[in-house]
Amino acid sequence: MFFFLSKAIDFLIMPLSIVLFILIYAFLVKSDRRRRQAVGLTIVSLLLASNSYLVTKFVNAWEYKFVNLGEVKKTYDVGILLSGGLITHTTPRQDHPAMGGNGDRVLQTYLLYKHGKIRKILITGTSVGRLMDMKQGETRQAALLLVSWGVPANDILFEEKARNTRENAVYSGRILNKMFPSKKYLLITSAFHMRRSTGCFEKIGIKTDPFPADFRGGYNRFATQKLVPDPEAFAHFSTLWHEIVGYLVYKAVGYC
Repeated sequence: MFFFLSKAIDFLIMPLSIVLFILIYAFLVKSDRRRRQAVGLTIVSLLLASNSYLVTKFVNAWEYKFVNLGEVKKTYDVGILLSGGLITHTTPRQDHPAMGGNGDRVLQTYLLYKHGKIRKILITGTSVGRLMDMKQGETRQAALLLVSWGVPANDILFEEKARNTRENAVYSGRILNKMFPSKKYLLITSAFHMRRSTGCFEKIGIKTDPFPADFRGGYNRFATQKLVPDPEAFAHFSTLWHEIVGYLVYKAVGYC
C-alpha cells in the first residue's frame, strides 16, 4: 500500500504538477484578483525553480559531501549499489547496456572495486515486469557492464525485489546478515539520495559508510546567464524537491 500511495503523492507534489494545479485554479476562479494572484504565483515559482544559481545552492546544501577514492581508508567487505536509473533501454532492439541518468553510480562502484576498496558488490532493486521476465532488469544489466570491465561475476550479488529505498534496505539487509554478518559495508548511491538511503539502512540495523556519486550541484560560480530561466535547473529542482519530500515522508512513517 505504501508503494502505491507514494507514487500517487509523487504526482501530486511535484513542482510541475503544483504549477498545473495553480493554473487550473486561475482558469476556473471567477475573481479577477485571485486569478492575477494565481498567475503571479506561477510566474514567481517558475522563475525561482528555474534559476540555476539558486537551484545549485540548494542542491549543494542537500547533497552529501564529495569523497575521493584516496579518502576511503578502509577495505569494505561489500559495496551496496542502489539501482534506479543505472541503465536505460532506448529501443526494444537494444542488445547491450546503456547508461541511465544515474549511471555514474555504476562507474564509481567499478572504480571502488578496481582500487581494492570493496571486495564484493551487491546490486539492489527491481525493474519493470517485462524486463524482469526477460531477465534483463537493470541490476543484471549493470552487472553485465561491470563484468565486461573486468569485475569477476562471482564477486557480484543481486537483490531484485526492492521497489523503493525502504525495500532496498530491508531486502539487502537480509542478504548481508546471512552472508556477511557484522562486516563493513559501503553504500553507493546518488549524492542527493544518500540521506534517505543511509537512514533506511541504519533504521534496520545495518551500519554503512556513504560513498556518494552522481553529483548534481556545482561550484557556485556566479555568472549572469545563471539568472536566465534554465529548464535543466528546473529538472534538478524537481529531483531535489522529490527527494526532500520523500525523505520527510520516510521520516514521518519511521523508515529512516
